[in-house]
Amino acid sequence: MRRLVWTCAFLLGAFGSLSHGLAEYADVVLNNRAEQAGVRPVVFPHWFHRIRFRCMVCHVELGFEMRAGANDVTMNDMSAGKFCGRCHNGEIAWGTENCDLCHNGKPGLKTGIRGGHRTGGPGRW
Repeated sequence: MRRLVWTCAFLLGAFGSLSHGLAEYADVVLNNRAEQAGVRPVVFPHWFHRIRFRCMVCHVELGFEMRAGANDVTMNDMSAGKFCGRCHNGEIAWGTENCDLCHNGKPGLKTGIRGGHRTGGPGRW
């Protein structure tokens, strides 16, 4: 029971930014082309993914550069199973037909990482 309570509390906190459309600390906003294409910016919950996967999963195996705005991600790439589409394929995680689950940011959000790009550890990303 205790585990269930902690899991629910965690999920509510992790998906908090999804419900109100604002980027929170360490979220990555992708808006290089979203609003130009007539959809809302993407608010990517980095730490929600980071607690499940090591950095190398996305930043080596999936090809994401470690700099916000440096990745030219398109919906065609995602549909072809590249970048986020490798997991968000309708089998491992929801697919690209659920637009509002990712394109959930308030209009006008700028591409970048919320709260800065430095870690609290010895390195710098």
